[in-house]
Amino acid sequence: MTAASPPRALDYVLLVALAAIWGASFMLIKLAIDTVPPVTMTAARVIISVAVFVAIVLATGRRLPRAPQIWGWAALGALFGFTLPFTLISWGEETVDSGLAAVLMAGMPLMTILLARFVARDEPLTIAKLAGVALGMFGLIILIGPGQLATLGGDTIREIAIVLASFCYGVGAIVIKRISGHDPYVVSATILICAAIMLVPASVLIDQPWTLNPTGLAIFAVVLLGLLATGLANLLMLALLRRTGAGFFAQINFLVPLFGVFWGFVILSERPTPSALAALALILAGIAISRVTLRAPRLISTETSK
Repeated sequence: MTAASPPRALDYVLLVALAAIWGASFMLIKLAIDTVPPVTMTAARVIISVAVFVAIVLATGRRLPRAPQIWGWAALGALFGFTLPFTLISWGEETVDSGLAAVLMAGMPLMTILLARFVARDEPLTIAKLAGVALGMFGLIILIGPGQLATLGGDTIREIAIVLASFCYGVGAIVIKRISGHDPYVVSATILICAAIMLVPASVLIDQPWTLNPTGLAIFAVVLLGLLATGLANLLMLALLRRTGAGFFAQINFLVPLFGVFWGFVILSERPTPSALAALALILAGIAISRVTLRAPRLISTETSK
């Protein structure tokens, strides 16, 4: 594999475009959730994105994998990278504002840092990373509210569900890394197929989608979720990773929650509370601190006895 090139102007444009699309997904979910329940919404957007990636695989002469272990990892990646988080976020947004959901999801890279150390055991846990995680978690506690965490009343369960979605994304990222050496378009198609296999029966059993009466706006929002937020966004992500590498791409973690709040404000007239803005600042600061590249001492050794 050739080394990624230094970022150019086009790469920054693609990065901002991708962040805007992913940030808009929270707003689109909010537009659809009143008449399209969470499982069916997730199933529909995944089916649309499956069509996108399978079309690319077939058009380019690629083939889906045959090895059972690849499909096994793909199924786990689908569960934690798409099925669970998409559904949890949609369920949470039945009562939680889209901008607030974006802020709650902003801690995802910090979740990944912890999971990468304690699950994958392939990344050192430095003082900078630990400080960043602590700061981000403090921001989430401020956002949800210590009193609400104690009682778990009102919208707190929905907010915690969205935080759990960020945890699922962290697990999914580690699982998908197991098959990252294969063709990324084939891997993406395989994972999405697995997600569809999980979600379609669940939608039929739970929601009986033929009985639903979605509005035209909801249908339009779900189509955009499938085509843009899942299909096109993943294509942009693969292109950026190929062009610039993971280090440059990681900057998107600062932009997505900002766009999530922006779209909620502009399209849905949501007004973020001072505590939400303070929490967002703390979480983004935590992400920034965790990305410090100085030779910070390791708190936990990654070496194991042989």
